[in-house]
Amino acid sequence: MPRLTFLLMLCLLPLAASAADRYRLDPVHTRVLFAIEHAGFSQALGTVSGSEGVLEFDPADWSSARLDVTVPIARLDLGDAKWNQATLARNLLDGQRHPQAHFVSTRVEPVDARHARVHGLLTLRGVTREVVLDTCLNAVKRHPLPPFRRTAGFSATATLQRSDFGIDAWKSVIGDQVQLRIEAEAVRAGNAKAPDTADGTTGDDDAQAAADAALELSPEPESRP
Repeated sequence: MPRLTFLLMLCLLPLAASAADRYRLDPVHTRVLFAIEHAGFSQALGTVSGSEGVLEFDPADWSSARLDVTVPIARLDLGDAKWNQATLARNLLDGQRHPQAHFVSTRVEPVDARHARVHGLLTLRGVTREVVLDTCLNAVKRHPLPPFRRTAGFSATATLQRSDFGIDAWKSVIGDQVQLRIEAEAVRAGNAKAPDTADGTTGDDDAQAAADAALELSPEPESRP
C-alpha cells in the first residue's frame, strides 16, 4: 500500500506543477528603486528601469513560484548624468564589465494569501549573494486595456550591503546599506492549453477572472499610464 501511494503521488506531481502560470515581466512597468546614504546628509535615490524575466506563479500556492530576472544596471538613473557615470565607474558598479544584475529565486516562504518572502541569489558586479525579497501581491487579473492579458502586480522590498558584493569604494561618502523597493508587473505568456483569442485574451481568462473576484484583490485601476 505505501508503494502504491508513492506511485500515485509521482503521477500527480506533473498535474500540480501545471497549476502555475508562466508570466513575463513588463519592462515598462517594472522598476527598481534604491536608496543609499550620501555623506550623512540624505538618502540618495536612484532607479533602474527595463528589467526582464520570467515568473512561474500560482496565487493559490506561493511555494511553487519561480522567478528569474535580469536587471540592466547600465540603465540606472540618479537624476544627473555625471553622477550616473561616476556610479557606473569601475571602482563602484563597474557597469562596462558588469552591465546587468541577475536574480533567481531558490525558495519562496509564504506568509499569507498576499505576502511571501522570496529567497534567491543575486549576482551583482560578478559576485553572488543570497537576498530575501519581502513581497506583496497587489493584484492578479485580466488587464482592463488591450490586449487584455492576465497580469500580476507585485511590490517588494529588500536590504543589502554593497560591501558584500565587493563595492566598497568611497566609504566616507557612500553608505554601505542599500535599501531596495521594487514595483513589478508581469503579463501571462500564451500557452497551448489556453491559446490567445482574436482579442488578445486567453481561453480560460473568464474562469480565472471569477477566481480573482473570490480572492478580493485590489480594485481595477481606471487608467494605465
